[in-house]
Amino acid sequence: MEYSYQFTHAIVRKPARSISKGLRAVDIGSPDYDQMISDHKDYVEALTLAGAEVIHLNELDKFPDGQFVEDTALCLPNAVILMRPGAPSRLDEVDKIAPKLRELFTEVYQIEEPGHIEGGDILVTGKEILVGRSARTDEKGVSQLSDIATALGYVMREVFTPPEILHFKTDCSLLGPNEILSTKRLQASGCFNGYKVINVEDGEEAAANAIRVNDFVIMPAGFPKTKVILEDHGYKVKAINNTECAKLDGGMSCLSLRLNLI
Repeated sequence: MEYSYQFTHAIVRKPARSISKGLRAVDIGSPDYDQMISDHKDYVEALTLAGAEVIHLNELDKFPDGQFVEDTALCLPNAVILMRPGAPSRLDEVDKIAPKLRELFTEVYQIEEPGHIEGGDILVTGKEILVGRSARTDEKGVSQLSDIATALGYVMREVFTPPEILHFKTDCSLLGPNEILSTKRLQASGCFNGYKVINVEDGEEAAANAIRVNDFVIMPAGFPKTKVILEDHGYKVKAINNTECAKLDGGMSCLSLRLNLI
């Protein structure tokens, strides 16, 4: 699965003014709309710099977390699997993005009730699909995804996200086919045995949610030691301000669906 970080397109959704009503595990303040829009523009520019053609979707005032499109689907080169978010307020986001995904993919699958699974808990590596059980992704959702992915010819493995971590990818991201950027607390769970792991700097755990897009690693700004670690490993790094999305538990991966339309 060498395509695991090679992307031709990315889907993003403009944040809505209703973002102040977005979900958050801990309230660290309400996000500033103007700053989030500015950051979103920089994010789109980073995706473009990395070589992805960006597909823009309109904001959804009814869905204050709607800009976090990654949770709605798993996009593979030959199919898309529509998720079923574990947060009740986000369930209908899938219906809003599904028409665009059906335009792009001929094979469309869907997680059905009663299962729940969110894209933020799924990491596609060079050899398997890792799915982290979490507060938003349950056994029934994982089981359905396993059936679909296996039928499509993929290897899927379930792991267990430590309870203090919201999503599996809150604390990790893919750097190379078999190389992972991770916090020490997630690596300690044993989920990355068999992979080369680069740890983020202590105190910079939020830097673990980055995205490798073709030749670039796009990461949140404000974590200089981790940025240097990545650069010392030979990666081209683009840092984007993420202070406002972070107030809604959002990171770099949450803000786009990356596609390899081959």
